[in-house]
Amino acid sequence: MTQKITIATRKSQLAMWQAEHAAHLLREAHPSLEVELLPMVTQGDIILDQPLAQIGGKGLFLKELERALLRGEADIAVHSMKDVPVEQVDGLEVEVLLPRANPFDALLDRSGRRLDELPAGSRVGTSSLRRQCQLRALRPDLELADLRGNVNTRIGKLEAGEYDAIILACAGLERLGLERYITDTLEPPRWLPASTQGTIGVQSRCGDDRVRELLAPLNDAEASLRTRAERAVATALEGSCQVPLAVYAALEDDRLDLNALVGTPDGTEVLRAQASGPVSDLDRIAEGVSKELLAQGAGRIIAALRED
Repeated sequence: MTQKITIATRKSQLAMWQAEHAAHLLREAHPSLEVELLPMVTQGDIILDQPLAQIGGKGLFLKELERALLRGEADIAVHSMKDVPVEQVDGLEVEVLLPRANPFDALLDRSGRRLDELPAGSRVGTSSLRRQCQLRALRPDLELADLRGNVNTRIGKLEAGEYDAIILACAGLERLGLERYITDTLEPPRWLPASTQGTIGVQSRCGDDRVRELLAPLNDAEASLRTRAERAVATALEGSCQVPLAVYAALEDDRLDLNALVGTPDGTEVLRAQASGPVSDLDRIAEGVSKELLAQGAGRIIAALRED
Protein backbone atom coordinates (compact mmCIF):
# COMPACT_ATOMS: atom_id res chain seq x y z
CA MET A 1 0.00 0.00 0.00
CA THR A 2 1.41 3.39 -1.06
CA GLN A 3 2.02 5.80 1.79
CA LYS A 4 0.90 9.41 1.44
CA ILE A 5 1.93 12.63 3.17
CA THR A 6 0.30 16.04 2.81
CA ILE A 7 2.29 19.27 3.19
CA ALA A 8 0.53 22.48 4.26
CA THR A 9 2.16 25.57 2.78
CA ARG A 10 1.50 29.23 2.10
CA LYS A 11 0.72 30.09 -1.53
CA SER A 12 3.53 32.60 -2.03
CA GLN A 13 6.13 31.70 -4.64
CA LEU A 14 8.89 31.35 -2.03
CA ALA A 15 6.75 29.25 0.33
CA MET A 16 5.76 26.97 -2.55
CA TRP A 17 9.44 26.60 -3.49
CA GLN A 18 10.23 25.56 0.08
CA ALA A 19 7.36 23.06 0.17
CA GLU A 20 8.34 21.61 -3.21
CA HIS A 21 11.93 21.34 -1.97
CA ALA A 22 10.80 19.38 1.09
CA ALA A 23 8.57 17.21 -1.11
CA HIS A 24 11.54 16.47 -3.40
CA LEU A 25 13.69 15.42 -0.45
CA LEU A 26 10.90 13.18 0.86
CA ARG A 27 10.48 11.50 -2.52
CA GLU A 28 14.24 10.95 -2.73
CA ALA A 29 14.29 9.36 0.73
CA HIS A 30 11.12 7.32 0.10
CA PRO A 31 10.62 6.58 -3.63
CA SER A 32 7.20 4.98 -3.10
CA LEU A 33 5.86 7.87 -1.01
CA GLU A 34 3.04 9.96 -2.46
CA VAL A 35 3.52 13.63 -1.52
CA GLU A 36 0.73 16.19 -1.92
CA LEU A 37 0.78 19.95 -1.29
CA LEU A 38 -2.04 21.84 0.43
CA PRO A 39 -1.54 25.55 -0.45
CA MET A 40 -3.20 28.00 1.96
CA VAL A 41 -3.54 31.77 2.45
CA THR A 42 -2.60 33.14 5.88
CA GLN A 43 -3.43 36.38 7.65
CA GLY A 44 0.17 37.47 7.17
CA ASP A 45 -0.37 37.23 3.40
CA ILE A 46 -3.62 39.21 3.52
CA ILE A 47 -2.71 42.14 5.79
CA LEU A 48 -0.06 43.99 3.80
CA ASP A 49 -0.69 47.61 4.76
CA GLN A 50 0.68 47.41 8.32
CA PRO A 51 4.07 46.45 9.81
CA LEU A 52 4.13 42.89 11.18
CA ALA A 53 5.27 44.15 14.58
CA GLN A 54 1.95 46.00 14.91
CA ILE A 55 -0.42 43.21 13.86
CA GLY A 56 0.82 40.19 15.78
CA GLY A 57 4.21 39.27 14.37
CA LYS A 58 5.44 36.62 11.99
CA GLY A 59 3.28 33.97 13.65
CA LEU A 60 0.49 35.29 11.41
CA PHE A 61 2.14 33.35 8.57
CA LEU A 62 1.71 30.08 10.47
CA LYS A 63 -1.67 29.97 12.18
CA GLU A 64 -3.78 28.59 9.30
CA LEU A 65 -1.14 25.97 8.51
CA GLU A 66 -0.97 24.91 12.14
CA ARG A 67 -4.75 24.58 12.34
CA ALA A 68 -4.64 22.31 9.28
CA LEU A 69 -2.11 20.10 11.10
CA LEU A 70 -4.15 19.98 14.30
CA ARG A 71 -7.33 19.14 12.35
CA GLY A 72 -5.56 16.35 10.47
CA GLU A 73 -5.97 18.02 7.07
CA ALA A 74 -2.19 17.95 6.58
CA ASP A 75 0.62 15.82 8.00
CA ILE A 76 3.39 18.43 8.00
CA ALA A 77 3.88 22.14 7.37
CA VAL A 78 7.00 23.74 5.94
CA HIS A 79 8.10 27.10 7.38
CA SER A 80 10.93 29.58 7.24
CA MET A 81 12.30 29.08 10.73
CA LYS A 82 12.68 32.82 11.31
CA ASP A 83 8.85 33.01 11.12
CA VAL A 84 8.38 30.34 13.80
CA PRO A 85 7.86 31.81 17.30
CA VAL A 86 10.21 30.46 19.96
CA GLU A 87 7.21 29.08 21.88
CA GLN A 88 5.72 26.16 19.96
CA VAL A 89 1.99 25.46 19.69
CA ASP A 90 0.66 22.72 21.98
CA GLY A 91 0.49 19.44 20.09
CA LEU A 92 2.95 20.48 17.38
CA GLU A 93 6.73 20.27 17.05
CA VAL A 94 9.49 21.42 14.71
CA GLU A 95 12.17 18.77 15.10
CA VAL A 96 13.37 18.47 11.49
CA LEU A 97 15.51 21.18 9.91
CA LEU A 98 16.76 21.19 6.32
CA PRO A 99 20.31 22.28 5.40
CA ARG A 100 20.71 26.02 5.91
CA ALA A 101 20.91 28.31 2.89
CA ASN A 102 22.66 31.70 2.79
CA PRO A 103 21.68 33.24 6.17
CA PHE A 104 22.62 36.86 5.45
CA ASP A 105 20.68 39.95 4.42
CA ALA A 106 21.01 41.54 1.01
CA LEU A 107 20.84 45.15 -0.16
CA LEU A 108 19.15 45.70 -3.51
CA ASP A 109 19.88 49.14 -4.96
CA ARG A 110 18.44 50.45 -8.22
CA SER A 111 21.81 51.96 -9.18
CA GLY A 112 23.93 48.96 -8.17
CA ARG A 113 25.43 50.60 -5.10
CA ARG A 114 26.65 49.06 -1.84
CA LEU A 115 25.36 50.22 1.54
CA ASP A 116 28.28 52.58 2.15
CA GLU A 117 27.77 54.14 -1.29
CA LEU A 118 24.11 55.15 -0.87
CA PRO A 119 23.72 58.95 -0.99
CA ALA A 120 22.40 60.67 2.13
CA GLY A 121 18.61 60.81 2.09
CA SER A 122 18.21 57.62 0.02
CA ARG A 123 14.87 55.94 0.67
CA VAL A 124 15.38 52.35 1.87
CA GLY A 125 12.51 49.90 2.29
CA THR A 126 12.23 47.40 5.14
CA SER A 127 9.60 46.67 7.78
CA SER A 128 11.93 44.60 9.98
CA LEU A 129 12.78 46.33 13.26
CA ARG A 130 16.04 44.34 13.34
CA ARG A 131 17.06 45.68 9.94
CA GLN A 132 15.87 49.19 10.78
CA CYS A 133 17.94 49.20 13.97
CA GLN A 134 21.16 48.16 12.26
CA LEU A 135 20.57 50.38 9.24
CA ARG A 136 19.94 53.48 11.37
CA ALA A 137 22.98 52.72 13.51
CA LEU A 138 25.22 52.45 10.44
CA ARG A 139 23.58 55.06 8.22
CA PRO A 140 21.46 57.52 10.25
CA ASP A 141 21.40 59.79 7.17
CA LEU A 142 19.11 57.45 5.21
CA GLU A 143 15.31 57.61 5.02
CA LEU A 144 13.63 54.35 6.04
CA ALA A 145 10.18 53.32 4.82
CA ASP A 146 7.96 50.28 5.52
CA LEU A 147 7.96 47.52 2.92
CA ARG A 148 5.60 44.50 2.86
CA GLY A 149 4.59 41.88 0.30
CA ASN A 150 6.23 38.84 -1.24
CA VAL A 151 9.70 38.94 -2.78
CA ASN A 152 8.57 39.77 -6.32
CA THR A 153 6.18 42.46 -5.06
CA ARG A 154 9.00 44.13 -3.12
CA ILE A 155 11.36 44.02 -6.08
CA GLY A 156 8.59 45.45 -8.25
CA LYS A 157 8.22 48.40 -5.88
CA LEU A 158 11.97 48.98 -6.04
CA GLU A 159 11.98 48.92 -9.83
CA ALA A 160 8.97 51.25 -9.92
CA GLY A 161 11.00 53.85 -8.04
CA GLU A 162 9.09 53.74 -4.75
CA TYR A 163 12.42 53.06 -3.02
CA ASP A 164 16.06 53.73 -3.87
CA ALA A 165 17.05 50.46 -2.20
CA ILE A 166 15.46 47.64 -0.21
CA ILE A 167 16.74 44.92 2.13
CA LEU A 168 15.71 41.28 1.72
CA ALA A 169 17.06 37.88 2.79
CA CYS A 170 19.70 36.36 0.51
CA ALA A 171 18.17 32.89 0.89
CA GLY A 172 14.81 33.84 -0.58
CA LEU A 173 16.38 35.64 -3.52
CA GLU A 174 18.74 32.75 -4.27
CA ARG A 175 15.98 30.15 -4.00
CA LEU A 176 13.91 32.05 -6.55
CA GLY A 177 16.84 32.66 -8.88
CA LEU A 178 16.82 36.41 -8.19
CA GLU A 179 20.32 36.81 -6.77
CA ARG A 180 21.20 39.08 -9.72
CA TYR A 181 19.42 41.89 -7.86
CA ILE A 182 21.80 41.75 -4.88
CA THR A 183 24.21 44.70 -4.86
CA ASP A 184 25.63 44.18 -1.36
CA THR A 185 25.64 41.24 1.06
CA LEU A 186 25.36 42.40 4.68
CA GLU A 187 27.49 40.06 6.79
CA PRO A 188 28.77 39.58 10.35
CA PRO A 189 30.24 40.96 12.44
CA ARG A 190 29.14 44.36 11.11
CA TRP A 191 25.57 43.20 10.35
CA LEU A 192 23.78 40.23 11.93
CA PRO A 193 20.86 38.27 10.43
CA ALA A 194 17.67 37.15 12.13
CA SER A 195 17.88 34.04 14.27
CA THR A 196 17.65 30.92 12.00
CA GLN A 197 17.37 33.00 8.80
CA GLY A 198 17.87 30.76 5.76
CA THR A 199 16.72 27.60 7.56
CA ILE A 200 13.59 25.65 6.61
CA GLY A 201 11.78 23.83 9.42
CA VAL A 202 9.31 20.98 9.08
CA GLN A 203 6.46 21.03 11.58
CA SER A 204 4.42 17.97 12.52
CA ARG A 205 2.07 16.67 15.20
CA CYS A 206 3.64 15.47 18.43
CA GLY A 207 3.51 11.71 18.76
CA ASP A 208 2.94 11.02 15.06
CA ASP A 209 5.50 8.23 14.77
CA ARG A 210 4.70 7.45 11.12
CA VAL A 211 5.47 11.00 10.02
CA ARG A 212 8.47 11.28 12.35
CA GLU A 213 10.00 8.17 10.74
CA LEU A 214 9.43 9.55 7.23
CA LEU A 215 11.01 12.89 8.14
CA ALA A 216 14.06 11.53 9.99
CA PRO A 217 16.35 11.28 6.90
CA LEU A 218 15.75 14.96 6.08
CA ASN A 219 17.16 16.42 9.29
CA ASP A 220 20.49 18.25 8.97
CA ALA A 221 22.73 18.00 12.03
CA GLU A 222 24.56 21.30 11.49
CA ALA A 223 21.34 23.25 10.90
CA SER A 224 19.92 21.70 14.07
CA LEU A 225 22.90 22.79 16.17
CA ARG A 226 22.92 26.34 14.80
CA THR A 227 19.16 26.63 15.24
CA ARG A 228 19.38 25.37 18.81
CA ALA A 229 22.05 27.96 19.68
CA GLU A 230 20.30 30.90 18.00
CA ARG A 231 16.84 30.09 19.35
CA ALA A 232 18.27 29.63 22.85
CA VAL A 233 19.32 33.28 22.81
CA ALA A 234 16.03 34.38 21.22
CA THR A 235 14.10 32.44 23.87
CA ALA A 236 16.11 33.92 26.75
CA LEU A 237 15.45 37.43 25.41
CA GLU A 238 11.80 36.75 24.55
CA GLY A 239 12.63 37.42 20.92
CA SER A 240 9.90 38.33 18.44
CA CYS A 241 9.57 40.65 15.47
CA GLN A 242 8.57 43.36 18.00
CA VAL A 243 12.18 43.32 19.25
CA PRO A 244 15.25 44.34 17.19
CA LEU A 245 17.13 41.12 17.95
CA ALA A 246 19.74 39.46 15.74
CA VAL A 247 21.55 36.17 16.43
CA TYR A 248 24.06 34.31 14.30
CA ALA A 249 25.82 31.01 15.04
CA ALA A 250 28.78 29.88 12.96
CA LEU A 251 30.19 26.36 13.11
CA GLU A 252 33.71 25.39 12.07
CA ASP A 253 34.75 21.83 12.79
CA ASP A 254 33.65 21.33 16.40
CA ARG A 255 33.78 25.00 17.38
CA LEU A 256 30.79 27.32 17.78
CA ASP A 257 30.98 31.11 17.43
CA LEU A 258 27.84 32.93 18.56
CA ASN A 259 27.09 36.61 17.99
CA ALA A 260 23.95 38.52 19.00
CA LEU A 261 22.65 42.04 19.32
CA VAL A 262 19.64 43.85 20.74
CA GLY A 263 18.91 47.47 19.94
CA THR A 264 16.36 50.23 19.77
CA PRO A 265 14.43 50.65 16.49
CA ASP A 266 15.95 54.10 16.00
CA GLY A 267 19.47 52.64 16.16
CA THR A 268 20.64 55.00 18.90
CA GLU A 269 21.43 52.06 21.19
CA VAL A 270 22.85 48.75 19.98
CA LEU A 271 24.05 46.14 22.48
CA ARG A 272 26.32 43.32 21.30
CA ALA A 273 27.63 40.08 22.80
CA GLN A 274 29.81 37.27 21.47
CA ALA A 275 31.14 33.96 22.76
CA SER A 276 32.97 30.96 21.33
CA GLY A 277 33.79 27.44 22.41
CA PRO A 278 33.39 23.75 21.63
CA VAL A 279 30.00 22.65 20.33
CA SER A 280 29.63 20.46 23.42
CA ASP A 281 29.32 23.71 25.40
CA LEU A 282 26.52 25.07 23.17
CA ASP A 283 24.03 25.67 25.96
CA ARG A 284 26.60 27.39 28.14
CA ILE A 285 27.72 29.61 25.25
CA ALA A 286 24.15 30.63 24.43
CA GLU A 287 23.43 31.32 28.09
CA GLY A 288 26.56 33.46 28.35
CA VAL A 289 25.62 35.57 25.33
CA SER A 290 22.08 36.05 26.66
CA LYS A 291 23.28 37.04 30.13
CA GLU A 292 25.81 39.49 28.68
CA LEU A 293 23.12 41.26 26.66
CA LEU A 294 20.83 41.40 29.69
CA ALA A 295 23.67 42.77 31.82
CA GLN A 296 24.15 45.54 29.26
CA GLY A 297 20.48 46.51 29.45
CA ALA A 298 18.66 44.37 26.87
CA GLY A 299 15.85 43.70 29.33
CA ARG A 300 15.18 47.41 29.67
CA ILE A 301 15.00 47.86 25.87
CA ILE A 302 12.69 44.86 25.42
CA ALA A 303 10.37 45.95 28.26
CA ALA A 304 10.09 49.46 26.82
CA LEU A 305 9.21 48.09 23.38
CA ARG A 306 6.54 45.81 24.81
CA GLU A 307 4.99 48.74 26.66
CA ASP A 308 4.85 50.71 23.40
